[in-house]
Amino acid sequence: MVFQNLDAALALVLTWDLLFVMLSCAVFGLFVGAVPGLSATMATAMLVPLTFFMDPVPAIAAIVTTAAMAIFASDIPAALIRIPGTAASAAYVDDLNALTRAGKVGRALGISVTASAIGGVFGSLVLMFAAPQLALVSLNFTSFEYFWLALLGLSAAVMLGSSSLLKSLIALGLGLMIASVGMDTTSGLPRFTFGLTSLLDGVAFVPALIGMFAIPELIRTFVHRDTLPPAAPIGNPFALFRGLGGVLWRRKLNLARSSTIGTIIGILPGAGSDIAAWISYAVSKRFSKSPQTYGSGSEEGLVDACAANNSALSGAYVPALVFGIPGDSITAIVIGVLYIKGLNPGPMVFLTNADTITAIFLVFLIANLMIVPLGLLAIALASQVLRVPKMALAPLILAFCIVGSYAINASASGIVIMVVLGLLAYLMEENGFPVAPTILGIVMGLLVERNLITSLIKSDGAFLGFVERPIAAGLAVLVAVVWTVPAWLWWRGRRDRPKEMST
Repeated sequence: MVFQNLDAALALVLTWDLLFVMLSCAVFGLFVGAVPGLSATMATAMLVPLTFFMDPVPAIAAIVTTAAMAIFASDIPAALIRIPGTAASAAYVDDLNALTRAGKVGRALGISVTASAIGGVFGSLVLMFAAPQLALVSLNFTSFEYFWLALLGLSAAVMLGSSSLLKSLIALGLGLMIASVGMDTTSGLPRFTFGLTSLLDGVAFVPALIGMFAIPELIRTFVHRDTLPPAAPIGNPFALFRGLGGVLWRRKLNLARSSTIGTIIGILPGAGSDIAAWISYAVSKRFSKSPQTYGSGSEEGLVDACAANNSALSGAYVPALVFGIPGDSITAIVIGVLYIKGLNPGPMVFLTNADTITAIFLVFLIANLMIVPLGLLAIALASQVLRVPKMALAPLILAFCIVGSYAINASASGIVIMVVLGLLAYLMEENGFPVAPTILGIVMGLLVERNLITSLIKSDGAFLGFVERPIAAGLAVLVAVVWTVPAWLWWRGRRDRPKEMST
């Protein structure tokens, strides 16, 4: 599919408009990523209102470029002031900072920028060639398979979360409750609207995203008012690549392994680059010949985790484009943008809009290749960026949020949704509840419900119909495994604990 539509896709990509959008969003993503406390998800959520005025390819390019740049740039404050820009950087912040204190800040950030680019390009190539093949297979899917797939996505989002299982389940339940607001898709009756006509169409997705990702950050900015420590000097940024070729060549197997792990984890719904970085770092330490250096300036661990970061970002787009199931919070935003642009995610979009999808694949490649030159620029300007106080940025970010939430329906109800869900997300995070399962619940709640009802109607209420087809039965087994294995591990841990204490 890629080569068949390459000419038409290149015509969509090689335009001055698209180049301008990508460059602008790259600078924006690098800036947000380099400011501690501002996340890549927040940056992409703020961009959604601007994508209303763009064609589909520039709109997706804006989000892809911003996310890729922000995730890389989060390594800069981690290296210079030991504050990770995103949760993904937290996995190797000690190594980055230890290299900086040893006078090797250039080597640390050089590894970060090149490993991120290599991992991102690897993930983009997997997306480019695997997604169309997977879409061909998924053409045979019916509501039964989609029901199990959506249920698997929700389950994986809970099981793979970094918080406790119970808190992740509660967070997911909140998301499903929010998704049930509005008109019943089967009976057409209003549900939980409290007589408000603005809620008949359900809770608007874009204000919900903006509120849940941006508002908690703003509240924390005002509540905590953290002061940043002075940044370490960088020196000549053009010396970053000195001796880097030898390091990467010696770690070529690490790059291949962590890029693969990152892409696979990215494909799992709900996992994302944060978990990919942590798991790749742990795998790297497990197989390393010098595990004692991890946490005190390990270049090997840095290579692995940085490559996994960006490869996971591309991998997350596979289930998003093929099944309409978000791989992480950022792809949840992208799915919303795709629906707004009339490109309903699913296997049919690969047939009806093959040129546009191929162009989106090319955008991934270009965005990840841009990390190296623009990352170099970001590193050179990092000291100045880190001097910008978050308090000065807060009013500007809040104005963007209000305009974006209002613009979706030209209604004040969007602003109310943003504020209410933003306060909810802040309270959740302050009490250790993850927000990502709630977002996945909002996105996938209707998908689960619609396919469940459709399947029950098809099978005349018989649950046997859910496991009669081979793929549906296989997915049902997978869901059962995801549900039972953690429970079994928990039970075995409780059973063995008294024995360990007695010995």
